[in-house]
Amino acid sequence: MTTHTTTSSIGLAGTRERLWAALEARDEAAAADAVFDAHDAGTTTEDLLLDVIGPVQARVGGEWAAGRIGVAQEHAVTAIQDRVIAALAHRPPRHRTAAGTAPRRETGTAPRRVTVACVDGEWHALPARLLAEVLRSRGFLVDYLGAHVPTPHLIAHLHQTGADAVALSASLPVRLPTAHAAVTAVQAIGLPVLVGGAAFGPDGRYALLLGADGWAPDARAAASLLADGLRRPEAPPQDPTRELPHLSDQEYTLVTRSRTRLTRHVVKELEHAVPAMAAYTDRQRERTAEDIAHIVDFLAASLYADDAELFTGFVTWTAGILRARGVPGDALVAALDVLSDTQHDFPRARTHLLAGRRALTRIPELSAPGPHS
Repeated sequence: MTTHTTTSSIGLAGTRERLWAALEARDEAAAADAVFDAHDAGTTTEDLLLDVIGPVQARVGGEWAAGRIGVAQEHAVTAIQDRVIAALAHRPPRHRTAAGTAPRRETGTAPRRVTVACVDGEWHALPARLLAEVLRSRGFLVDYLGAHVPTPHLIAHLHQTGADAVALSASLPVRLPTAHAAVTAVQAIGLPVLVGGAAFGPDGRYALLLGADGWAPDARAAASLLADGLRRPEAPPQDPTRELPHLSDQEYTLVTRSRTRLTRHVVKELEHAVPAMAAYTDRQRERTAEDIAHIVDFLAASLYADDAELFTGFVTWTAGILRARGVPGDALVAALDVLSDTQHDFPRARTHLLAGRRALTRIPELSAPGPHS
C-alpha cells in the first residue's frame, strides 16, 4: 500500500510539472497531452481534476500574487485549463469509479440532479467547474451554470429543472451578502444548499452564519455530502437581515452605499499624507483608487459577517501584494487611518479598521515609515 501511494504521488507530481510547463508556454496542446497521458496511464478523472489541475491553478494564483505573472497571462492560463477540463470530461473512463464514490440511491431510482453555480458577482468559476465535473464522474446529473449567476435567474432555472440540491461557490468574502440572498432564496423553494469556496472561511464559519444546509472544504467532501443527501429546510427561512441581528445598526448598509464617496475621499486625503503621489501617473491613480475601493468592499463584508478577522486577513494579504510590486505598506496604513477618520459614527467599522491597522503594524516591513514608490 505504501509503495502504491508513493508511486501515485510521484506520478501526480510529474503530471503537475508537465502541465505547469505547458501553461507557462501557453501551449494548449502540450497541456492537454500532459493530462491525457496520465489519464491513459490509469489516473482517474477525479484525481486529475483535484490533484493536478486544481493545484496547478492555485500555483497560477500564487504567481500572480507574487507579481511574476500579469492579469492577462493569468486569464490566458485559466482559459487553457478550462478547455482541458472540458476535453477531459468527454474522454471515456479508463476504469471503474472507486467503490463508495457513486451517489447512494435505491435500485431503480434516478440519479440525483444537482445545480452548480457561482453566486451573483463571483467570476472565479474554476472551483465550481471542478466540482461539477467531479459530480458527473460520480454519476450525478449536473446543471453547471458557471460564473456570476443572478439569484432570480438561478431560482427560475430551479423551477424549470427539478433539481434535488444546489451547490453554490464563492471565492471572495465580498460576495457573502449575495451568497446569503441566494441561500435564502433557494431554501425558500424547498431545496437544500451546499456552499463552498474561500469566501466562506477556511473552516466554513460563514456558511453557518448564512444558514447554509452544508459546507464542504473541497470537491470530494462536497460530492460525499451530496451523495449522502442534504436535509431539506423544514420551513422557509426568514428575511436574511433578521438572522443577523448585528445588521440592525445599519453600518454595513451605510458603508456600502457610500463606497464611491469614501473611495474618492481617501484618495484625495492620501495625496496629502503621501507626497510621492503628486508624481503618480493617471494609471497609478486609477490603481490606487481601485485598491481603496477594495478596502471599502472588504470592510463592508466584515461588517456583514461581524468578523474583524475577515478584514484583517484581507489587508495583510493586500500588504503582501503591494510589497511584491514594490509599493511599501506604510501607504496602506495611512489609507486605513484616513478611512477610520470617516467612520466616527460607526463603532463596529472603526473597530475593524483598528484591527486591520494593528495587523499591518505587526508586519516588520511596515513598522517603520518609508518613501512610497
